[in-house]
Amino acid sequence: MRALLIFTLAVTTAAAQPRDFLTADEVDQVRLAQEPNLRLKLYLGFAKERVALIEQLAAKEKAGRSALIHDTLDGYTKIIEAIDTVSDDALRRNLDITEGMDAVAGAERDFAARLRKVEESAPADLQRYAFVLTNAIEATEDSLEMAQEDMKERKAGVAKRRAEEDKEREELMTPTDRTARQAAQKKKAEEETKTKRKAPTLRRKGEVPAEKP
Repeated sequence: MRALLIFTLAVTTAAAQPRDFLTADEVDQVRLAQEPNLRLKLYLGFAKERVALIEQLAAKEKAGRSALIHDTLDGYTKIIEAIDTVSDDALRRNLDITEGMDAVAGAERDFAARLRKVEESAPADLQRYAFVLTNAIEATEDSLEMAQEDMKERKAGVAKRRAEEDKEREELMTPTDRTARQAAQKKKAEEETKTKRKAPTLRRKGEVPAEKP
């Protein structure tokens, strides 16, 4: 109970700062977790704490709880969105996130069911946070659907969206910027091709092979 109270105070402080949906300690943990599967599990832990806090607040009427439930739901939804961003980025970089996606699917299925129960319990002040609660449930169910999607199909979808976004950005560029971007892309492609074609060698730079006798 004491741990949850401390977390409640931390969330309240974070909620008072615009665009912050994690506590300072959580931000540090995410920064240290560079591996995507580990980062996904971290975010799931943060989301689980928010759901537990929402359940506790909704179960007992208390002055001022509506604003805290509202802000906690909003932060929870941002965490779910962060999970989707991490997984999409990992797929874009051809990283294996099977372990992370299995954890996401199991946890989000539980989150969605628990938030539905909060909604169905119809708290007296539900109207004050009904919109963000609905958003949280829908975001969770959408994320769950993506977590259960075939990874190859999802990866193809991510690549397609990336291509469409790149095209839209290019269309908004000036002719000069567009030409410079295309030149940079061409140079990068040529360098990658050159690197692939270059035969591997154990010789040091500048060292020449010894002449055969």
